[in-house]
Amino acid sequence: SYAIAFVIITTRSEDAKAMAYDLKICCMGAGYVGGPTMAVIAKKCPKVLVTVVDLSQKVIDAWNSEELPIYEPGLEAVVKVGRERGNLIFSTDIEAGVAAADVVFISVNTPTKTAGIGAGRAANVKNCELCARTIAKVSTSDKIVVEKSTVPVRTSDAVRCVLEHGAKPGVKFQVLSNPEFLAEGTAIDDLENPARVLLGSLQTPEGIAACQVMVDVYANWIPRDRILTTNLWSSELSKLVANAMLAQRVSSVNSISALCEATGANIAEISRSCGTDPRIGPKFLQASVGFGGSCFQKDILNLVYLCESYGLTECAEYWNWVVKMNDYQKSRFALNIVKSMFNTVTGKKIALFGMAFKKD
Repeated sequence: SYAIAFVIITTRSEDAKAMAYDLKICCMGAGYVGGPTMAVIAKKCPKVLVTVVDLSQKVIDAWNSEELPIYEPGLEAVVKVGRERGNLIFSTDIEAGVAAADVVFISVNTPTKTAGIGAGRAANVKNCELCARTIAKVSTSDKIVVEKSTVPVRTSDAVRCVLEHGAKPGVKFQVLSNPEFLAEGTAIDDLENPARVLLGSLQTPEGIAACQVMVDVYANWIPRDRILTTNLWSSELSKLVANAMLAQRVSSVNSISALCEATGANIAEISRSCGTDPRIGPKFLQASVGFGGSCFQKDILNLVYLCESYGLTECAEYWNWVVKMNDYQKSRFALNIVKSMFNTVTGKKIALFGMAFKKD
C-alpha cells in the first residue's frame, strides 16, 4: 500500500510540475546554434519547458552527458542549470517534442547547394522544408514556427505554404524569423548579452501577437530596446547582410594591405588611424590572409545569387568582388611565400604558427 501511495503522489507531483510551465518550446536541431540557444533560454526562463530534438542519437546522448558535442566557453555550466532544473530536455523523439510544443524552432543546417540551379551559391533549404512537413504532420494545436536557420529572404513563404498545405483541420500556424548572430568562442556571451535580438513576423494581428510571445521570452533577460521587431523578409535578409558587411570590411582592409606593401605604408597604422574614427570603428579592420569560417563566404554567395535572381546584376557583381578580393589576398599571400623562397618550394619545409581560428 505504501508503494501504491508513493506512485500516486509522484504522478500527481509530475503532473503539477508539467502544468507549471507557461510555455513549451521545441527546437528541431541540436547543433551549434540550436543547443546553446535553447540552453540559455532554459536557464533564463524557468517557467519555459525547452525540448531540443535531433535525428542523431549520438548527438543527443552527448548533450545528455558530461562531454557535450560542441565546445563553447561557459556552455557546460549553462546546460547544467537547465538539465538539473528539469526544463531542458534533449531527445530523439522528434514528433512527440513537436506535438507538445507551443513554439517550434527550426535550427537545421542550410548548406550551399552542390548541384542544380544555383549550385555553389544558393542555400539548400531542403532541411527547413522537411521540418515544416513534420510540424504540419504531427500538430494538433496551433503553433508558432520560428526560423532560426540562416535562410534566403522569403523562405518563410515556402515554410508557411508547406505548413498550411499539411495542416490538420482547425490548426493554424504563424511563422517568425529569428536569425542568430553568434560568433565562435563567444556564443554564450552573445546569447546572454546580445547587441540585438531580431524578430520578424507578418504584419497582421495574428503575426504581431505571435511575435510578442517571443518578445516576452527574450525580455526575461534582454532589455526591450535591444529586441528589434520587423517584417518577416527584413529579418531573413538582415542576417545575410550583416555577414556580408563584416566580410566586406575584411576585404576592404586587405585590399589596402596590398597597397601598403607596394608603397611602404604600414597597414597596422592605417587600421589604427581609420579605426579611431567613430564613424568607422576599429573592429574587423585587422589585415590578414583573408576571412574563413563557415559563414561569411557562404552567406555572401547566397546574397549574390539572390541579387542575380531578382535581376540586380550590378548589386551581385559588387558583393561578388568581396569574395574575389578574399581569394586574391590568399593567393597573394601564397605567392609572397614562394617569392621569398627564391621562387621554388621544392624540397623545403614550411611551418605554420597558429592554426586555431580562435583560442576557444
